[in-house]
This record gives sequence, structure tokens and C-alpha cells, in this order.
Amino acid sequence: MWSTRGRLQLTPDPAPASKTGSAGAVSISVSLPVMDLRALRCFVAVAEEGHFGRAAARLHLAQPPLSRRIRDLEADLGCRLLERMPTGARLTAAGEVLLAEARDLLARSERARERVRAVESAREVVLGTVAGAGLEAGPAVLAVLRDSHPALRVRLHEAPLTDPSGGLRGRRVDLALTRLPFDTSGLTVCQLGTESLVVALPADDPLAARPRLHIRELTGRPRFRLPAGTDAQWRAYWFAADEGTPGPVVASVEECLHAVAWDGVAGLLPAGAARRHARPGIAFVPVDGHPPSRIVLARRADAPDRLVDTVAAALIDAHAVPVPDSVS
Repeated sequence: MWSTRGRLQLTPDPAPASKTGSAGAVSISVSLPVMDLRALRCFVAVAEEGHFGRAAARLHLAQPPLSRRIRDLEADLGCRLLERMPTGARLTAAGEVLLAEARDLLARSERARERVRAVESAREVVLGTVAGAGLEAGPAVLAVLRDSHPALRVRLHEAPLTDPSGGLRGRRVDLALTRLPFDTSGLTVCQLGTESLVVALPADDPLAARPRLHIRELTGRPRFRLPAGTDAQWRAYWFAADEGTPGPVVASVEECLHAVAWDGVAGLLPAGAARRHARPGIAFVPVDGHPPSRIVLARRADAPDRLVDTVAAALIDAHAVPVPDSVS
């Protein structure tokens, strides 16, 4: 709840020098520390309703807690704000002054709240993605977010194959649609589904005409591989061969496909690559004998953020409806 870090004190203005010695008007000065805006809302409600019972009903409070807040406010200020009468309540002179100030404080707190919310809702959330993970659900997610947060922008960051965190490790993104396995220490990970794999082969390769392949049938063939220094679990999963197996080093899907077309090598890719990267000269054949790719939504565990939570929830909901593989 909003609150002011200040004690409102009602004090008389010094009386001007005069023959009559008339008393000064009531004024408000501010000193430290605390006044809770909830107490001010209670006071304004009683002042406007002229009755504790009606004010309690307006605020959806029981009357005893309301009365206690008013008494605490009077004790905090050191003066009476309301005269209790059998028929209701009436403002004292001090209460009249506080009513105007309280209305202004409450209005300013609401404006501040609205401005903060506007800034938050207009933020940009950066979503990392690796090897097309989870992108099929993108249109449904954006449709939901446009309805619920029309000022929100979601920007896509396509990370290289060498970064399975999708940009999280380098703090370039807020969320990442990526794939396991890789080192997830320091990250919060939610599995969204799985995707089968294909082997990319030259279209004139004898194995390219097969309806399916087993991973063992690729033993001894040159494979494209990720660079040394890439996350060890991630590199081993996609290479799926002995370390001594020859083949070019790649850092992107396009480099993988170039190696297939120009060097005649083979390699594993997600099944969705058959649709997203279809082109003459390259065949994509479903492969058995290797675990499917696990699609996950990841974020840094040390960075809680309500707007990022909103985008994450939309992504999780969208993936509740499975998207079929492109190749079967």
C-alpha cells in the first residue's frame, strides 16, 4: 500500500501582533516519520459520509477496525479530527484542514500508481529462442498479450546454437525458449514439451530416400559439430557421435545446412527444421535411437518480474495444446 514517510502535525500559526491578541489559524506542517494512506482513506470516508457505519460499508470494513484507525490517526496527529454525535460524526476545525490535504495526498498517490503501472505495461520483454524452440505457439501468445497488455512489446532475440541459454547467461533476454540438455544452474526451467529429431542429409545421399533412420546408421559418417567451449551437455547431445568423428564446426542452423550441402556431412536437427529450413539439395529424415529434444522455458532465478511472469504464463498456456512435429 502507498504511504507517506511523514507525520502530519496540526499546529496553530503564530498569532500576529495585535491589540486583540487573536488566535492564529490552524495549519499543517510535516515532520517524520509515518502516516498510512489507508488511515487517510478511512478518515475521508467518514468525513464525506458523516457517519461511521456508512463509511465502514463504503470501505467494505467492519466498523470497529475503522474506528480504531481514526483513533490511531488522531493520536498520531495529537488532536481531535471528528466530533462523535448520536446521529453521526462532524469535522472539527483540524479535521476540515486535514480533509483537504488528505484528498490531495490520495489523489497524488493514485496518479503515481497509474504512472508506474503505465510505465510497467509499456515495457519491452525480450524473449530469446534457440533453434526455433517453441516458436509455433508464438501467434497464439501474442494474441493473448495484445488483449491483456496492449502496450507491451515482446522482442525476439535469436541466439546462436553455441548459447543454449538463449541469451540468459549474458543477460540479453528476460526469458528464453530453448532446449535441454544444458547446464541450468542459476536458472528456473519449465518443460513445455518435446520435439523429435531429424537427420539432415544431402538429397542425393542413399539414406535420404529412407522413411526413417536409426542413429546407429550414422556411425562413422562425418558430422557437423558445435565449437569447443560450448556447454558440454548441449554439444554432446547434438553431436551424438564419438569425439574423434570428423566434421566441420558450426555455430548456426544455416551453417549446419551449408555443411550438409557443400561438405556432404550429416547432423541432427529438431524436426521443425524440415519446415522452417526446407530447400533443394537437402533431405530431412526422422531419426530413432536418440532422445527427443525437450523444449523448455527458462529464466534467471535471481530476477523476479511480474511482467515477465505474465509473458511466461501466456507461453506455458499456449504450449498446453501440443503442436505436432513437421516430419513423421
